[in-house]
Order: sequence, then C-alpha cells, then structure tokens
Amino acid sequence: MRAVWLREFGGPEVLALGEAPDPVPGEGQVLIEVAYANITFVETQFRAGGQSPFRVELPVIPGNGVGGTVLATGPGVDPELVGAKVISSLSGTGGYAELAVAAADTLHRVPAELPLDAAVALLADGRTAAMLLGAVAVQPGERVLVEAAAGGVGSLLVQLATAAGATVVAAAGGARKTELAASLGAAEVVDYTEPGWTGRIGKVDAVFDGVGGEIGRDAFELLGPGGRMISYGLASGEWTGIPEETAAERGVTLVSLRPNPELVREATRQVLAEAAAGRLRPVIGQRFPLAEAAAAHAAIAGRGTIGKTLLEVR
Repeated sequence: MRAVWLREFGGPEVLALGEAPDPVPGEGQVLIEVAYANITFVETQFRAGGQSPFRVELPVIPGNGVGGTVLATGPGVDPELVGAKVISSLSGTGGYAELAVAAADTLHRVPAELPLDAAVALLADGRTAAMLLGAVAVQPGERVLVEAAAGGVGSLLVQLATAAGATVVAAAGGARKTELAASLGAAEVVDYTEPGWTGRIGKVDAVFDGVGGEIGRDAFELLGPGGRMISYGLASGEWTGIPEETAAERGVTLVSLRPNPELVREATRQVLAEAAAGRLRPVIGQRFPLAEAAAAHAAIAGRGTIGKTLLEVR
C-alpha cells in the first residue's frame, strides 16, 4: 500500500510518500480502506519535534483519525462489519495510508445522512468541541468568547455554543476568518491581529482559549467574578499559563478537560447525530491528496487554513 512516512523529525518536508506492507487485523481489530485522514495540529507538533501523547518510535506512518470502509475483520469481531462506512481514532499512528488497522471498539458507523468526509472532519474536532462546551457548562444568555473561531474546533464551538443559547463573540485572525465565524452564527466578531482587540468586546462569561500566549492572556482580562476559562490549544506556540492564584483573585475558574473513553465516545456520537440532522456543519477548508501530506502540514503551520484539513486518500 501507499503510505506517508516520517523517518526524522523536522519541517513538513520530512513527510515522504512511500510503500508499506498491507496491515492485517488481529484479535478485536478491523482493516479499513481509508478514504480520508484527519490532520490535527498536534500531529504537526509531533512531526516537528516528537511531542506526542503516545509512545512512538521512528520510522512511523503518522495519523490518528481515519474514515473509510471496513474491508476485513480479525478474530472476535462481527464479520457483518465488512462493508460498513466508519470513522475511527487509531492508536496514535498509521492514518496517512491507504489501509489502516483499528480496534473494533473505537469504530463509529457513519450515519447514512452524513457524507464520510464530514464525519472524518468531526472525529477529533467535533468531540473536542462538545466536551469543551460541557466542561464549561455554558448557560443560555451567557456571552462567551471563542478564540481561533475559524479553526477546526473553534468553528464547531461557535455553532454548538450558539445552539446552547449563548451569545458568541468570535475572535480570529483576518477578515476571511471573522466572516466565516459570522456565517456560522457568531453574534459578534473581532480580529485579534488588530491592536486593542479586546477593547471592542467588553466583559464575557467564558473564554474558550485555543490560541494561548498573549492572545489568551488578553482574553483572560475580559472575565470577571464567576467567569470560566478553558485552555485547549496553543496555536501561538505557548500555553496561556494563567496562575491559579491570579484566577482565584479575580473569582475566575480555570476549567480543565479530563476526558475518559466513555465521555469521548458519547461526545463523538453527539456531534455525528447533530451533523446528520443538519444542525452542525463541519467546515472542511482544505483538502490535499495523500502524496501532498507535507503541503498540508505546511498550510497548517502557516496559519492560513480555515476549518478542517483533510487528506484525500482514495
């Protein structure tokens, strides 16, 4: 099969298309003919310097999230799964390839009403957005700030928070991104590349911090007593890093996301159902063929992307 290999850490150019043995499903596993692979920001960090929540040794085929058709099942798996359209998170690697092996208990069948590419776009970002919204416990009538509101997670948070009855203030970089956020339901938009951007917002009840760094720290200043802030990304290159004592002095709660397998599965089911019903729209901003995985990583690193970036494998 064709696959993208990572043999050394470095810039996007270290990703190279090559051949790999066809994987074989073992006990409790299935073989998936991959149609789309989901690219996450975390994967670009891993490629650049080895940061990963998984134990990984080079050389490796990167990629964690895939969608496609079940071709075969291993021992202990219902053979009726063959032919099913599914999405799955793998064990950290193996997604940038024509074939992938996944644990059967990680599979989600794709609803008939939902295109496969949309389901893959929801796999990591959708469940993350749903879990973030639940952790912050957004209430109807609250004003919430969503940073990186045109990104994969942010664009979904804008929609989910709006559906929950919140007034969403979307912060993003540049007119193209703020216009997208407005089209997704944000009541107010602001360009955080402009000086003094927080002065055009006023107080908010909650902050979804997907950028970190100075932008995250500026956003924190918009919170008053009873406010909540959850930091889930570092698109700026660093975490926001608000000390607990500083937050406590302002009466602000720094919320942490502590997912468990059942919470992850339920959040995934939730967003797939919402999208199948037409109430949630994943934004697929960029598509690259498998052979151009390096270009996909470069686009994400250049901060010019919107929504989700997918690899089209077949």
